[in-house]
Amino acid sequence: MLKFITKHHKRLRYTYMKLAGGILFVAALFLPSYIKWEEPTQNTFTVFVNGENVGTVSDVARAEELLQQARRELVSGYDDLVFIEVEMTTAGEVVLWGKVDPEETVKERMQMVLQNNIQETVQRSYVLKVNNYMVNLDTIEEVQQLLQTAVDKYDTEDKFEVQLVHEEGREFNVLTAQIVDTTADVTPEETLTAIPECKGGFEAVAASMVYDVEPVGEKDFEDYELGLVSMNFSEDVEIVEAYVESSQLTPLAQATEEVIKEQEVNSIYEVVSGDTLSEIAIKVNIPMDELVAMNDSLESVNSTIRVGQELIITIPEPELSVERQEEVYYEEIYDAPIIYVDNDDWYTTQTRTLQEPSAGFRRVVAIVSYCNDTETGRVIIKEEVVMEAVPKIVERGTKIPPTYIKPISGGRKSSGFGRRSRPTAGASTYHKGLDWATPTGTTVVASCGGTVVRAGWGSGYGYVVYIDHADGRQTRYAHLSKILVSVGQHVDQGQKIALSGNTGVSSGPHLHFEILINGKQVDPEKYLSY
Repeated sequence: MLKFITKHHKRLRYTYMKLAGGILFVAALFLPSYIKWEEPTQNTFTVFVNGENVGTVSDVARAEELLQQARRELVSGYDDLVFIEVEMTTAGEVVLWGKVDPEETVKERMQMVLQNNIQETVQRSYVLKVNNYMVNLDTIEEVQQLLQTAVDKYDTEDKFEVQLVHEEGREFNVLTAQIVDTTADVTPEETLTAIPECKGGFEAVAASMVYDVEPVGEKDFEDYELGLVSMNFSEDVEIVEAYVESSQLTPLAQATEEVIKEQEVNSIYEVVSGDTLSEIAIKVNIPMDELVAMNDSLESVNSTIRVGQELIITIPEPELSVERQEEVYYEEIYDAPIIYVDNDDWYTTQTRTLQEPSAGFRRVVAIVSYCNDTETGRVIIKEEVVMEAVPKIVERGTKIPPTYIKPISGGRKSSGFGRRSRPTAGASTYHKGLDWATPTGTTVVASCGGTVVRAGWGSGYGYVVYIDHADGRQTRYAHLSKILVSVGQHVDQGQKIALSGNTGVSSGPHLHFEILINGKQVDPEKYLSY
């Protein structure tokens, strides 16, 4: 047999190849496609939520639906907004015979895991915003109660009520607060009266009044109802719904105190003609020593102030201010406005009374505007003069008076005006000028332009220069080492007139400087422009 195969192997191989080719031809002819062999697909899945096994399911999509249901049912038991950290993973496998867990069981296990992974719970609250101040309150009723407390502080007649209304045109749901008159048979928009701002002037008050002055005789005093006319908040009040942690809520009592309690706020007071430091202290209700401490421009309670000077003062203001208008009746002794007669030949520091005043008496109904407890304006709407007031008539100058400058550059103030201990033998215990310690030879200039009326030796003054000025005042410069002007010479303000020294009764090199008004020495610091 082996010999046969060996002898005929070429023919056998040819026959085998023909047979194999025929089979392949038949297969290609009768089989339309070739199906690739595939492994069996995964048909069970173990589900993990935040790494914990919650059961086995047959469909991943169904597991995701169960997780959503579990989460929805869990948070439905909370009134607040709940944040939960959730991550679901699955591990699939192929089984011929397998068992999956009931869906309800899987969902319950999911809920247990979610319950243990609640990150935080935030609750619905209401943010009350007053300018830059914000506070979180638990309910809208607390917001309204806080605002009503601010109103009730001034609403002694129990007429006004806070209403919260939606603000039109805002992208978010924003509420604003209005104060309405509950006794008036009108809409809230008609009730609200335009009230001047807290810091507005009298003109702003008068321009915003809704009342016109009543013609005499049109209405008797008894016909006025008097009392509160209108109320409003000074600041913009906004209320916005928000979700915050419970720890961020402010108790109503604390929030009310923060919003309504008056806080110390820095403000500016501008000095007007006739003001003194003591009068300003009374006017702004601040002790003089505290007023001095607040202002670097004031060295002491005796410091000189000038018209237009700005002083820092503290005034009590709450976060939320209430403006109101009251119709009031009163009887008063009043003064007529001063009548001024200008004299172009006089300086503005010169005045003369031409007619003494006499007070009058009148009955009045007025609209008085307040911001909190501060009166901001007053408009008389009815007046009955019982006795006419006689005005004061004052003649006053219109010319700007000359100014006085420090007569040396630098120097150390060594002695002020007034009583002092005697610095050296022969010196006075009542100092009638102002001393600056300065080295001998320091340039001395004219404090104000004028005419030299004395230039020479002045006994205790040593070498001295007197200058008369156009406003009737005189300046004196003493203890000089050298005089550079002569009697009768006109000098300009700032012109060099002498050199400082240590002549006369002197305890050391310095300049003694005086200002005299009507022949009497006054405190130079009240008149110097530094």
